[in-house]
Amino acid sequence: MFKNMAATMPGPEVLDCAGMTRADAFAVRQGVASLTLMERAGAGVAHAIMARWAPRPAAILCGPGNNGGDGYVIARLLRDAGWPVTVFSLGDVAALKGDAAHMAGLWTGAVKSLDSFKTERFALVVDALFGAGLSRLLDGMALKASRSLAERDCAVVAVDVPSGVNGDESGSEGACVKADLTVTFHRLKPAHLFHPARAACGEIIVVDIGIPDGWRQGAGALPEIVQLPGITLPDTGHDRAVHKHGKGRLCVLAGPPGATGAARLSAMAGLKAGAGLVTLLCPPASLMEAASASLAVMTKSIREDDFADTLSLHRPGALVIGPGAGLNETLKARVLAALSTGVQAVLDADALSVFADDPKALFAALHDRAVLTPHTGEFERLFPGLLDASASPLEAARAGSQQSGANVLLKGPATVIAHPDGRVAVNIHASGRLATAGSGDVLAGIIGALMAQGIAPFQAARSAAFLHGEAGYHLPPGGTAEDLLAVIPAALESLGREQERLLTLNRLGR
Repeated sequence: MFKNMAATMPGPEVLDCAGMTRADAFAVRQGVASLTLMERAGAGVAHAIMARWAPRPAAILCGPGNNGGDGYVIARLLRDAGWPVTVFSLGDVAALKGDAAHMAGLWTGAVKSLDSFKTERFALVVDALFGAGLSRLLDGMALKASRSLAERDCAVVAVDVPSGVNGDESGSEGACVKADLTVTFHRLKPAHLFHPARAACGEIIVVDIGIPDGWRQGAGALPEIVQLPGITLPDTGHDRAVHKHGKGRLCVLAGPPGATGAARLSAMAGLKAGAGLVTLLCPPASLMEAASASLAVMTKSIREDDFADTLSLHRPGALVIGPGAGLNETLKARVLAALSTGVQAVLDADALSVFADDPKALFAALHDRAVLTPHTGEFERLFPGLLDASASPLEAARAGSQQSGANVLLKGPATVIAHPDGRVAVNIHASGRLATAGSGDVLAGIIGALMAQGIAPFQAARSAAFLHGEAGYHLPPGGTAEDLLAVIPAALESLGREQERLLTLNRLGR
């Protein structure tokens, strides 16, 4: 669950540790004292705590750096608000330097050694041991404290990230603190987005610490969180002059008999997402099976060869190829033939895995009008070792997109969308109820529908991921991919209303 403490949304960018350091340094150059930034950070954590819990015995675990300095601010503000507070220090307080030393000096209470910390004596513990820049495993007293927290039932609040988690990475090789609430500053970090690090954070809020405008200068293309104002929805109005062919033509390749269900889900999702005409291109043996499944989706028989000619005949604005298509040389040839025509294409499932033995052949044919939609297993087959070599899926997807020359949508609890030019977005607007068979096929159809309606592939993938995630929130418990199809119109309606409300507020200057 992500929340924001600021009166105005700080912004959608994701910052790695180096980027956050640059933003802090920019603020100082603009005249914001670093002590002021630390005071605001600590105040943000303290206010978040007091908004959630009544006063109770609290332990503040302070580390040897600026994260520990934040801890001393938190301790002071909680004590001033009437909380019983005990501070524990990892290391000698006299060894602190700079802002952390100054904030420790403002704390007038006792400071005990972390070695004397006993979890059972406290109802709330603030983890201010290490921040996002930690690049080593927890050890010594910090490791002991982390283990004791895991064994007791008390509320745990992490400052920036749980100790033991590197802010740039999606995982941790060693032990880390498991928090109920994590309060970070200015922008989310990669570790806040991706599992398993995400699972250690609990609820996450972002505090605006007042870094002035202009901090983005020279930062390059920063990853962005997909948000409603930045997505493009299909036109769902009542213009009587619109013809079905004017709302986009989408084609979906069907699989062999007994395996057409995935393609049918994609095709119906395309219709639900606004495409005016959707055609299932069926091998002759699959035609009757596919035709009997839907009254609204058109079905056409295709020959085993000349797939490029088939596409020329149907003139699709976009093609979805791969769901349930079968892992064989015929599919490989059809994918390459489709790409050779330059048609906008969504390559999903089998259309990706069929090239596991020769990904370079696929990469040579790809272009930036194509969207690849792998889950992590399919991504690993196309880009062996890339996920393991990358700190987070953000880096992996960006590298995969640049390597292949196509847009890459890497599916997961947080879905990453990357463009070959280096742009990256991540969608966190999604329900866990989407974890059901066929959900990915529905997403492929939505992407194809948006592309067929004239939305550029990268923007279509971003927008489709958000719409797909919204549809997940409309699913009932136990909802299936077929139920997901049924709620796409309601998701479109609710997003359209909210987008219009935000635009109206923006026009009014509110």
